[in-house]
Amino acid sequence: MWQKHRKIKVVIMFYFLIPLLTGCWDSKEIEQRANVLAIGIDKASEKDRKQEDEVSHLSKKYPIPDEEMIKVTAQIAVPGEIPLGPQQPGGSVKPVLVVEVVGHTLEDAILNLQQEVADEVFLGHLRIIVLSEEIARTGTARFNDFLRRNPEIRRTASLVVSKESASKYMNIIPELERIPSLYLADMVDNLSAIGKFPPSFIGLFWTIYSSKGQDPYLPYLELKGKSTIQLNGLVYFNKDKMVGKTNPLEIGIFMAVRGIGRGGYGAFAEVPGTDESVLVRAVSRNTRTKVMLKNGRPHVSIKVQYESEIDEKESAKIQLSDSAVLKKIEKETSKNTKKAIEKLIVKTQKTKSDIFGFGEHFRAKLPQYWNKNVKTKDKWEEIYQNVTFDIKVDSHIHRVGMKSK
Repeated sequence: MWQKHRKIKVVIMFYFLIPLLTGCWDSKEIEQRANVLAIGIDKASEKDRKQEDEVSHLSKKYPIPDEEMIKVTAQIAVPGEIPLGPQQPGGSVKPVLVVEVVGHTLEDAILNLQQEVADEVFLGHLRIIVLSEEIARTGTARFNDFLRRNPEIRRTASLVVSKESASKYMNIIPELERIPSLYLADMVDNLSAIGKFPPSFIGLFWTIYSSKGQDPYLPYLELKGKSTIQLNGLVYFNKDKMVGKTNPLEIGIFMAVRGIGRGGYGAFAEVPGTDESVLVRAVSRNTRTKVMLKNGRPHVSIKVQYESEIDEKESAKIQLSDSAVLKKIEKETSKNTKKAIEKLIVKTQKTKSDIFGFGEHFRAKLPQYWNKNVKTKDKWEEIYQNVTFDIKVDSHIHRVGMKSK
């Protein structure tokens, strides 16, 4: 009897274990996929349009999308050539293959890309998408639908705007990294880590784009030479269209208003009463934002506290050991920062682009006002143009560094 029960238990155990053996029935080796690491999107030229083949439609037979054609440049990993360490002497095979295709939509372009590679196109390892400035100004909504619905796209992938054509970024050969796409993606990630840019990835871009009280922003890149890339500012959007850009130093101003604590930018400040200047660098920030109604109109009060240090002085004549001199520099720095904040806010008000998220503050803290007078993103953009501000900046220099002595 005992033997019979034991056999029954063994049969039941095998019954439940056998389905687990089929876990890899649909597996596919990484070498059997065309792993796309980076994508650049440009407006297709007349010459590019003529290269389109009848892949997703027949010419003059079926209706095609009305959108302007785009050129997609994809960087595909070459199997077995992605380095796991430093470059070995004598290595000559390129680790990536760059392919250019055209299409009426992004998905159409990906279908055309599939026609040119033997393995299945896989976007699970996509690290960065570069949009040319021309494309960004026409709008990103035409790409968002495909990217958001595609389960292979990681929300942590980077999205940037380039001054030049995006295809150039797919063909650069950086000196510090063998894989161009990894260099681009790591650059964006590391800029956030060292306080040069706020956190930026495609998932965050979509979240802000979907919000009612804030407009999105992205890094703005520019090529310097054949292998060097510079963060040349921040681009800001009205809904899905790029409407303006800042200079590099204004990124720090934006981060101050947004309340991003880690500093990273420095600026020269004139020592009052002299013709000399010192380089003051922000170490950290603390921002308090209050929203209220003033005479029935939305009003924002911003208070920014800086912890800074002096990295360099122009002349030995400047006595930084004198507390009175430091107080003057702190006052001058605070005044300059306040003017810069006011200038940046006015610039965004003219383009109806609330990248600071003031609308979200009103929606969260004054819900009755929002539900009665605003309700939609379009209405907030109209109201944002006339929002008044009260800005106070307090800079404290707590270290002068060895160079200043």
